[in-house]
Amino acid sequence: MGLFSGQFANVVEWEEFRDDMIFWKWTNREIKKGSKLIIRPGQDAIFLNSGRIEGIFKDDGDYDIESQIIPFLSTLKGFKFGFNSGMRAEVLFVNTKEFQVTWGTKGPINIPAQGMPGGLPIRANGTFSFKVNDYVTLIDKIAGVKNSYLVEDVKERIVSVLDQLLMKWITREGKDMYNLMANADSISKGIQGDLDMEICGDGMTITRFYVKSFNYPESIQQRINQNAGQSMIGDVGRYQQVAMTDGMASGKVQGGGMASDMAGMMMGMQMANQMMQNMNGNMQNMNGNMNGNMQNMNGNMNGNMQNGMQGQPQQGGGSTKPNFCPNCGAKTGDGNFCSNCGAKL
Repeated sequence: MGLFSGQFANVVEWEEFRDDMIFWKWTNREIKKGSKLIIRPGQDAIFLNSGRIEGIFKDDGDYDIESQIIPFLSTLKGFKFGFNSGMRAEVLFVNTKEFQVTWGTKGPINIPAQGMPGGLPIRANGTFSFKVNDYVTLIDKIAGVKNSYLVEDVKERIVSVLDQLLMKWITREGKDMYNLMANADSISKGIQGDLDMEICGDGMTITRFYVKSFNYPESIQQRINQNAGQSMIGDVGRYQQVAMTDGMASGKVQGGGMASDMAGMMMGMQMANQMMQNMNGNMQNMNGNMNGNMQNMNGNMNGNMQNGMQGQPQQGGGSTKPNFCPNCGAKTGDGNFCSNCGAKL
């Protein structure tokens, strides 16, 4: 009898395991007396009956279902195997690891930017991670109607809304549209929060979201590089000279031919123009300084002359000698003192 009944025993395990599979359901079979449950590391086993959770088992190992599993099931703990009877149940195996996914925009996203009516077209790429965190919701929304679920299914759902979220958070956090990586951290955190809200209703959570890079069109990237070079050198003329020198040094402008001669002439003309501009600027500064000094000298001379005139005694009727002495009334002569009384005239 025992030998005959043993042929009905089966093994309940994740038979179609894939590293990129989020869950897999063992279903449509009866669990017979003597059957075993195998839980491997990184897996949880959930017994279901009519779509309802009977028990969750998280420790990896081999278990005898009759003696080690059934006593812990919520409504089936009194179940007894008969000779021809079995227990019909579903077992959902869940991958407990954190899944990491690479992402990239399918096409350029036109971000509003000053001076570009059609927007600034950029692409972005990076990674995000997620894991299952709510078995009840997972079963209610997905596992109840699907026998398996892949990482690619989640990725497709995330990518379908990612362009809108990138535009939202780049516009909000991207203070410099030509250096978005400076704000990549705040942009990533904002997107992570929105994506978590998107998939939390399915029993999963976004644990990380990173923007690895923002990519501009080649013409825009060249302009960014040129602006960066100009800002480092600080002078357009010097930037042109350095760019020409770099071209000759790299072999893009070959020596010994017409192209090299033209390049040399252009460099000479640019350097001469730069020198003339510098000389003109210096002459203007010198003329300005000389004019300023002359104005200061004229002002000082005028001031000194005015001060000197103010300090001298006034010439007029008060300085002329009287015809008669104011002391004695005698007639005065050419002297400075009265000849009669000696008073000073």
